[in-house]
Amino acid sequence: MTDALHCPLCDSAGATLFHRDARREYWRCPVCALVYVPPAYHLSPEEEKAEYDLHQNCVTDPGYRRFLSRLSEPLLARLPAGASGLDFGCGPGPALAAMLTEAGCTVQLYDVFYHPDASVLQRDYDFVTATEVVEHLQRPGGELARIWQLLAPGGYLGIMTKHVIDADAFASWHYKNDPTHICFFSNQTWAWWCRQRHATVERIGADVVLLRKMPGDGQVDCSSMSA
Repeated sequence: MTDALHCPLCDSAGATLFHRDARREYWRCPVCALVYVPPAYHLSPEEEKAEYDLHQNCVTDPGYRRFLSRLSEPLLARLPAGASGLDFGCGPGPALAAMLTEAGCTVQLYDVFYHPDASVLQRDYDFVTATEVVEHLQRPGGELARIWQLLAPGGYLGIMTKHVIDADAFASWHYKNDPTHICFFSNQTWAWWCRQRHATVERIGADVVLLRKMPGDGQVDCSSMSA
């Protein structure tokens, strides 16, 4: 479903209006707590790419690398030597992939606009990264399910995105003002995601989560991602 009342992450009905500003509405799912912008306000693919083309994220830029290290350092600390991975939504300047490669990993690239080679989505990986990606997804349920299936048992999905705190903070939150940002996650959302799969979740700092696909059956640990 794609209407305003059906959540694009879990497809549940009954969403309620969370916030409205001069440009858009933002709805909140009662099941997974995702805050999202209805399809009526989404940019066209051409408009979306035009926004991304304005970004200047250089692979060698020290400041950008420091920003990405908030994900790369904790991820590398958990990976075996020589791990293989996929940088999903890498953009035109895949700095994170370069950093992980320099650390001894093998990294494939995928981006629907800049690296659209779908063949890299046909194999298993020790890790998948998605930095500043999930907030752009029109169908996050399907996309997250797709990249989750690429992980080998024991593998990590590393995600960087800013998180919703509450309605008051959201009202003045600059992050929502980017017209390409249409999905906003929270601790409660990742806890819901964790409960749907045999996964553990760690929150690293303010905007990084590491989800691990655990082998076999067992108890899911969602304690570190309470609402």
